[in-house]
Amino acid sequence: MIGIDFGFGPVEGELWRLVFVMTRISAALVAAPFFGAAGVPMQLRVGIGAAMAVLVCAWIPIAVPPALLSLPGLLTLAGEAVIGLSLGFVLQLSFAAPIIAAEQIGAAMGMSIATSADPVSGAHSPALGQYFTVMLTVIFLGLGGHLAWLRLVIESYTVFPPGGNWLAPDRLTMLTGFASEMFVAAVAIALPVTLVLLLMQMLTGVIGRSAPALNLVALGLPAGVLAGLAALIAAAPLLADQLGDLSTQALTQASALVAR
Repeated sequence: MIGIDFGFGPVEGELWRLVFVMTRISAALVAAPFFGAAGVPMQLRVGIGAAMAVLVCAWIPIAVPPALLSLPGLLTLAGEAVIGLSLGFVLQLSFAAPIIAAEQIGAAMGMSIATSADPVSGAHSPALGQYFTVMLTVIFLGLGGHLAWLRLVIESYTVFPPGGNWLAPDRLTMLTGFASEMFVAAVAIALPVTLVLLLMQMLTGVIGRSAPALNLVALGLPAGVLAGLAALIAAAPLLADQLGDLSTQALTQASALVAR
């Protein structure tokens, strides 16, 4: 089957079939925002991928390439990895929108220097972005989005069997369109708060021109922080609805990506 015989007979064939099926699933788990988080142990990811691969092998008849370690077989493995990474990348785009919105809000509030280590990606991000990311994760998991996304990963084996021509120009165009929608969602999340902060900055500027003796730095920074916090509290119900719509949009995009 793979050009190398270890002498285990049919058991070896089933093992390589399991490894072949795990390629797409493991790539999707690594690219997903919460399954691939820096705090998730690698052993847990491998265990989830192996468990899902066992179910896929039992449910869907999948033929392994006759020579898995040959050039055509390696190209097929690369195609499996691309499909999995694309499914996870769609979720990454959706989860990046609140962080972009937090960058804009934090810069307007004067809190761009308040950064912390992101437990999801391991990189440094605004402290406000941590709040948005946690809210989106809770809403996404509460709506069962992770289960729906795993179902899409399994269904992708039926829609796009291994070795099929999945990486077509229209798929790349769809990924580009999803990236543009990410920026639209980020603007929609940041717009209410940034409008309040803009009005506050205009008011501070008018007061500064009317009373030049006032220290704009000492007056504007606390006023901007307080106005931003008040706007965030007032816009909390709207933010919850926007993050719920963003979770639904992420699943819709992933479903469109694996559609025929």
